[in-house]
Amino acid sequence: MKPTFTIIAPIYNEHECLPELYKRVKTTLDTTGEAWEFILVDDGSRDGSTDIIRELAQEDSRVRPVIFARNFGHQIAVTAGMDYSRGDAVIVIDADLQDPPEVILQLIAKWREGYQVVYAVRTEREGETWFKTMTASLFYRLIYRITEVKIPMDSGDFRLLDRRVVNVMNSMRERHRFLRGMSSWAGFRQIGVPYRRAARFAGSTKYPLRKMLRLAENAVTGFSYFPLQLASYLGFISAVIGILLIPVVAYLRLFTAHQELVGQATTLIVVMLFCGVQLICLGIMGEYIGRIYDEVKGRPLYTVSQDPADFQHADEN
Repeated sequence: MKPTFTIIAPIYNEHECLPELYKRVKTTLDTTGEAWEFILVDDGSRDGSTDIIRELAQEDSRVRPVIFARNFGHQIAVTAGMDYSRGDAVIVIDADLQDPPEVILQLIAKWREGYQVVYAVRTEREGETWFKTMTASLFYRLIYRITEVKIPMDSGDFRLLDRRVVNVMNSMRERHRFLRGMSSWAGFRQIGVPYRRAARFAGSTKYPLRKMLRLAENAVTGFSYFPLQLASYLGFISAVIGILLIPVVAYLRLFTAHQELVGQATTLIVVMLFCGVQLICLGIMGEYIGRIYDEVKGRPLYTVSQDPADFQHADEN
């Protein structure tokens, strides 16, 4: 039977959360009275999560495992889940239970009203440090201001996507992915649902500062030319400053006794300043060029060592 709902959860070293995640998702989706499937994408886990996923699939045929050949990252794991999804509506949720599965019913209610993208908006963030809360708030507001696509503030990947939206996003095969931006870019009728984000059920975060910065970089470079424009602005400002300083320096050297401008120290400072600006601009352009290089290689987004069809075949044998 073709499922009405597909739930996608990317898994990376979440063996402590998996049983509770399955239990709460099952309890929630069973109340809908509709057919559903639960795609668990194992993103190269090394803590036994893979074995738990296989056990859950043996107990419940609605659990469909996708096992990566190695770690490819959260956004790619969600992408793989969408590739394998069959439902009329697809719900993306994290495995750590910070996004309560019970909120799925609110997302479904809005979908049934005719909305095609229903994103969950965090009104509270329980169990997170002030630094994480502050940087997250700054990130969302910065992205909202500088990107061409208006990405809803304080919303993550926890959302429901109609099949039409999923088909559009599946056709977008860029490697450096920012899925919440891609779903906003796709258009369609969209609405937010407020919810209180819970503390992590168990384990430690899989999104440290380094990965958060990388995600922010993907968001900016994927949906905005602002860094390139900033490089142009810096170059223009530097050139204007240099032109204005020429008559000032000439006057001071010819008609005053200022010794501050004598010697190599001043020259060295000015050269280092302008060289720094040039290197920053080259770095920004290099980041965009590097992403072009990644795209033209045409490599697959991920490799799978076991997909749902392989698992079913193994069961039959």
